Amino acid sequence: MSKVPAAENTLRVLAYLGSQRGPAPAAAIASALGLPRSTVYHLLAVLTEHGFVLHFPEARRYGLGVAAYELSSAFSRQQPLSRLGRPIVAALVDALGESGHVAVLHGRDVVYIVEERAPRRPRLVTDVGVRLPAHLTASGRALLATLPREQLRALYPDSEAFEDRTGSGPHSYAELRRVVTEARERGYATEDGDVTPGFASVAVSVRDHAGWPAAGIAVTFPRENVAADGWDALAARVREAAAELSRRIRGS
Repeated sequence: MSKVPAAENTLRVLAYLGSQRGPAPAAAIASALGLPRSTVYHLLAVLTEHGFVLHFPEARRYGLGVAAYELSSAFSRQQPLSRLGRPIVAALVDALGESGHVAVLHGRDVVYIVEERAPRRPRLVTDVGVRLPAHLTASGRALLATLPREQLRALYPDSEAFEDRTGSGPHSYAELRRVVTEARERGYATEDGDVTPGFASVAVSVRDHAGWPAAGIAVTFPRENVAADGWDALAARVREAAAELSRRIRGS
């Protein structure tokens, strides 16, 4: 039981609104959180006054306000994923002796925000700030595998959405669906020569507090260094790193 229930309930209201697809009625908030409706109305009134919540009177619903957006922007400016992810990936690289990185989804691309190169390993194309097609990378496939089917389809409406790099990898939505379905069932995503010939990767998604994909952690290695029957063990180590980063950002 919290010693400051009003503060806890305020945060629960904000977290609930942040997890919804759109504005929600007060009754739904009260029901979902198990709070009296009068309490919810009082909390919403204060949050609205301070700009964290917007009231849509015609729809009788409430959604997140500009102040909540400003907090989100501050979160991005402070680069918590890269700050928290770098030591985790560095430890993973030290343990495995292979290079690792963290990437985030941006449209149909992934953007690399952490890159840790293992000693005596060649430089990869995944430097910090580099963008690559998500459907070709292990990190991107791990992230795409967590999206609802409708959102995945919206990202890849036709064959023109499938950028080619080495001639391999999915070239249609049906092929991509098979790839991400396999990744979801297996618990990790892979790519083998789809980004750089001779190199392969395994990746696991990092979930945020609402269960949405926040980032992907991957390990990339010369294909000859790890036999196919060793990929599961490698992915297990990556999964541990992803779980730790998820824990640090209060994910699930």
